[in-house]
Amino acid sequence: MKSLTLWQLELLPWYVFIFYWVVSSLRVKQTKTEQNSWERMAHLAAMGVAVILLFTRAWRIGALGWRFVPEGAWPQETGIFLTSVGVAVAVWARHSLGEHWSARVTLKVDHQLICSGPYAYIRHPIYTGLLVAASGTALAVGEWRAVVGVVLALAAFSHKALKEEALLASEFGDRYQKYRSHTGFLIPRFR
Repeated sequence: MKSLTLWQLELLPWYVFIFYWVVSSLRVKQTKTEQNSWERMAHLAAMGVAVILLFTRAWRIGALGWRFVPEGAWPQETGIFLTSVGVAVAVWARHSLGEHWSARVTLKVDHQLICSGPYAYIRHPIYTGLLVAASGTALAVGEWRAVVGVVLALAAFSHKALKEEALLASEFGDRYQKYRSHTGFLIPRFR
């Protein structure tokens, strides 16, 4: 029996992520308010480009194909570890949201402000987890194209997170402002 390559091991946490996301998306509350379609399409386009840069060799053009770390086992093994940790954080956060989760910027019927699990320390732990996972993949790939993919994902997630915060602030008012003062945006605040 053949053993898995390091790249195949790098992809395993992503497969777990996709499987969990598909299964858990079947049990969510009905939407009350959601973002407009143009904003959603812009986010999906940016994330699509990030995925192409991270997972395919399609855009290994010029400097995008240059290495930022030497080839070897240590960058790939460290990348696998970071990807696994990031996916674990994203799955934990998704589980904590339960039926209040949505892929879009939305409010659900009877929406609740979730302040437990990773949300006790950070307002957008799914995005943080995915950014850590993407950084692990970038390290495993070792090429600048993957770094550009992570930066693009960071910009897309940050923009989406700001939209979510505006919507939550309008829904929960002072309660959300108090929550914001005790938690980090994308980096956990443990005080």
